[in-house]
Amino acid sequence: MSGIAMPEPDPRILARRDQIVAGLREIVPGEGVIDTEDERRAFETDALTAYRRMPLAVVLPSTTEEVAAVLKYLNGQGVPIIPRGAGTSLAGGALPQEDAVVVGVSKMACVLDVNLADRTMRVQTGITNLGVSGAIAHEGFFYAPDPSSQLACTIAGNVAMNSGGAHCLKYGVTTNNLMGVTFVTMEGEIVEIGGDAMDAPGLDLLGLICGSEGQFGMVTEATLRILPMAEGARPILFGFPSSEAAGAATAAVIGAGIVPVAIEFMDKIAIDICEDFAHAGYPMDAGALLIVEVEGAPAEIDEQLARIGEVARANGATSARQATTAAEAAAIWKGRKSAFGAMGRISDYICMDGTIPTGRLPEILARITDICDAAGLKVANIFHAGDGNLHPLVLYDMNDPVSLAKAEHAGEEILLACVEVGGCLTGEHGVGIEKRELMTAQFTEAELFQQMRVKSAFDPNWLMNPAKVFPLELRAETRKAA
Repeated sequence: MSGIAMPEPDPRILARRDQIVAGLREIVPGEGVIDTEDERRAFETDALTAYRRMPLAVVLPSTTEEVAAVLKYLNGQGVPIIPRGAGTSLAGGALPQEDAVVVGVSKMACVLDVNLADRTMRVQTGITNLGVSGAIAHEGFFYAPDPSSQLACTIAGNVAMNSGGAHCLKYGVTTNNLMGVTFVTMEGEIVEIGGDAMDAPGLDLLGLICGSEGQFGMVTEATLRILPMAEGARPILFGFPSSEAAGAATAAVIGAGIVPVAIEFMDKIAIDICEDFAHAGYPMDAGALLIVEVEGAPAEIDEQLARIGEVARANGATSARQATTAAEAAAIWKGRKSAFGAMGRISDYICMDGTIPTGRLPEILARITDICDAAGLKVANIFHAGDGNLHPLVLYDMNDPVSLAKAEHAGEEILLACVEVGGCLTGEHGVGIEKRELMTAQFTEAELFQQMRVKSAFDPNWLMNPAKVFPLELRAETRKAA
């Protein structure tokens, strides 16, 4: 483990492990309960792989009713619960504790209903993000949020972290495409929140649940907004001499009132690594690139790309290449979508997730470089430039504790710089454990205590994903006050 602290496990729970597992087996039969060490090891970490803890047990229910029974049982036993989708969290959101039971939704992956007339779709939340669009593509529809991990990540995790993706610039993030959920409370109550209409009556509890990082309960089903596919779409690739020039071009496109489907950014390090992996035809002589995609009728696409090209050239673009075939478009996006995996072939890295006003992009890119240079670390910048959601990858050596400590410190400085210019600590990855102790940089103590009061209303015993989001010291104070 690195320097990010986790609570000490409760020895009273550890002593009752066999009893707790036996109780879970009465609720979820067969292979739905995992308790051997070898099998539990697959759940000891998520995509923030620098941190690992072996869970007490793992349970994989198959229905909402089983989830409700499991939560009610564990709540009664006073056992912490770690909700888990596919474990793709880059902020440690699914990191377990030794005295906690992981409750996963991977066995709940069915499409329950498709209503093309009302443009809605009901799914169990263990279905993958890409699986949703795959189930309706033959009808000419798609689900808009598209995180880079969409091949693996689940709707459960998307709802927990309010995930976005490359196309969120035009279509919004999960909260803009989520209409209703089946929500299971810690007491085992099954509650319907929202519905199949765009504006459900009553308090906007759906807005509270989406992005809550598994702090309040578990979402087992979701009603999603689906959209008709556009008549056509076309990406264009621009090369720039520097990251600052690409950042300035991004701000200029947005400032001109142009709304592409996506604007994605890569710097020189990322270009080299991704091109070596995907062979997408990226400009190897560029210091940075932008992938800009627009959609609509052919004439509309041509008009938008012409305007964007003028802005790009005015901000120093040195090359431009439009995709002319579906294969070329797929290659351009393959390079971007596989960027994190391609980077993993080269080095260990911590993927940050700050968000800033787009007008401050050139300044922040320069500061990211300065911060990492001062730490003696390399950084690769790959992110959703259009909505200011940065994903700098700070490269380090996992086998060297000093290197990891430097990477964590550099990551903290990057996030603090984002907050300083009017941004926030996270755009879509969540706070998890990674940014937990930085929350005091963005919120006052009074604001954090108010947020923790909301958690206490849903989870009075603080058993649901308890070591995440809120600074441990403030968390302890809240528990004492309760």
